[in-house]
Amino acid sequence: MLKTLTPKKRFRREDLPLYIMALPTVVWLVIFCYLPIFGLVMAFQDLNITKGIWGSPFVGLKNFQFLFVSTDAWVITRNTVCYNLVFIAVNLILAVLMSLLLSELRSRMMAKTLQTIYMLPHFLSWAVVAIVLGAFLDYDYGIVNRVMINLGRQTTKLDWYQQRSLWPGLLVGINAWKNVGYSTVLYLAVISGISQDYYEAAVLDGANKLQQAWYITIPHMRLVIGVSLILSMGNIFRGDFGLFYVVTKNSGRIYAVTDVIDTYIYRALTSLSNVGMSTAAGLYQSVVGFVLVLFFNWVVTKIDADSAMF
Repeated sequence: MLKTLTPKKRFRREDLPLYIMALPTVVWLVIFCYLPIFGLVMAFQDLNITKGIWGSPFVGLKNFQFLFVSTDAWVITRNTVCYNLVFIAVNLILAVLMSLLLSELRSRMMAKTLQTIYMLPHFLSWAVVAIVLGAFLDYDYGIVNRVMINLGRQTTKLDWYQQRSLWPGLLVGINAWKNVGYSTVLYLAVISGISQDYYEAAVLDGANKLQQAWYITIPHMRLVIGVSLILSMGNIFRGDFGLFYVVTKNSGRIYAVTDVIDTYIYRALTSLSNVGMSTAAGLYQSVVGFVLVLFFNWVVTKIDADSAMF
């Protein structure tokens, strides 16, 4: 006689501590991520503070024209997308490379010390980074100008915040310096979970370190790499405001290579004070990011289903 299967309980008493631990995060998500969704209605309104959100007149898609009819639309879109693509590629390669090198260190003290050094920039605010960079590039007291003059490479001081050719490479380097350490630790955690039996078998087969990394370590990292790439693609239309505005000191001379969607919107809206346009821009970036996450997850599913998010 067949036994009837009883459904599993969705709530178990032994799971109560886990629910309590998750409660603060759930409350934070509801307050700061879900409740503000109702404010998206402002993207379709000519907001009047005295009338409030629900009393302001609707203007359809008029607020979205701000992003597309501007003469700078092509420049800010190009900069945002291209910088993010370069950031993703450079940071991924450096993070994987650094994690592979750190995993080969036999001294745990040295490995932990280097991990800490690499992680420190991640916790610095962009304001601090801008101050440190200013100590090198400042026109009057910057180290770079002094060294270049003393070496005879230049006869007069240069205003580095006016040099367009300098900033594309500098922004890529600063972004990598600040963010690669965090990704490196993430990949190191994956490497530490790989069974040593694979490497012992590879050594018996005569594989060198490079072959072990290529055929054992990196394939085990593909799931985390795939998820990271998918999530990164969701933010491809968002520029890091602190990097492009604070670090560059909002220098107008270099807008052609440093202006992105977020900084352009900020400058325009501080002068226009139009909340509807700001909301429309944020909604546009979120919708495009959501579509890109779905698209690249589909692409990854076709290539390697085990590396996709869902």
